[in-house]
Amino acid sequence: MTNSRRFPAEWEKQQGILLCFPHNGNDWPGKYETIQWAFVEFIKKISAFEEVILVVSDEKLKAKVIGMLEIAEVNTEAISFIIHKTNRSWMRDSGPIIVKNGTQKEALDFNFNGWAKYNNYQLDKWVPRMVAKFLNIPVQQVTYKGKPVIVEGGAIETNGKGTLITSEECLMHPTIQVRNPNFTKADYEAVFKEFLGITNVIWLGNGIEGDDTHGHIDDLCRFVNENTVVTIVESDKKDDNYKPLQDNLKRLQNAKLENGKPLNIVELPMPKRIYFDGIVLPASYANFLILNKSVLVPTFNDSNDRVALNILADCFPNREIIGISAIDLIWGFGTLHCLSQQIPA
Repeated sequence: MTNSRRFPAEWEKQQGILLCFPHNGNDWPGKYETIQWAFVEFIKKISAFEEVILVVSDEKLKAKVIGMLEIAEVNTEAISFIIHKTNRSWMRDSGPIIVKNGTQKEALDFNFNGWAKYNNYQLDKWVPRMVAKFLNIPVQQVTYKGKPVIVEGGAIETNGKGTLITSEECLMHPTIQVRNPNFTKADYEAVFKEFLGITNVIWLGNGIEGDDTHGHIDDLCRFVNENTVVTIVESDKKDDNYKPLQDNLKRLQNAKLENGKPLNIVELPMPKRIYFDGIVLPASYANFLILNKSVLVPTFNDSNDRVALNILADCFPNREIIGISAIDLIWGFGTLHCLSQQIPA
């Protein structure tokens, strides 16, 4: 049987964006009220361009959310609801990865396990099936040699043409947050080929400090078109992020695309360090979300916000670039891309 699966790039035409309204205040201790309104603003910005498929835990929360959306003058006709209890709201990781299989769409269930760190993910495990049922598409559990394979959506980035970028820290670390014990790079590459149609994998090294996921690629390096990536760099040589990000830059400079050509590389700055309650937070401009006619970019009340927005405006000349304050969202260790998952058209 020939493999006809393909993992579309995020800039390809989308049906909508999957989100889950935050209900677990433990993800944002002390900031939960603020987060709900930040999330309403996020929904408002997406729904101006395309459908939002919003997971809510129950009918009571749905009614509350509709009330909040109406106060914020959000077009509720662009919102569809799925009632399903979850542990958390990070749809990039617990939600399905939707691929094209020939002419059909298929939801892939990558066996979410709380980033191999948290024990409370039993409700999140069901999200891919619930979403597939809502979209009326088949769901496929990802396995390799008879065993479930665990990969989060935030760990993989594609150009839609057969190249995927991921990080060794996330997928290959021998002792910390080990998703798939004893897996080799060849094992991962076989899985990516079978389920995502990937023929070429670029491995970066380590992620940024404070990253709860231990090295997700969507805080590091993102494709902006078929042959161009933006990658984050730290300008302060004394900063702990400086060396790992320089290493990633060198790896990209030496990498090749699926067609054998080198990558175009655009450098994206880092905001100044954000500390909250004694913890360094993984703030990154690379955690942007591409929509049909727009790109939503996390901002951090930082002088580099404008620099990052201008760089991304050059990368996406045909899309509106919109900064969204993520200074509260980042207290949950993730921002716009982590919270969302695109549904290809």
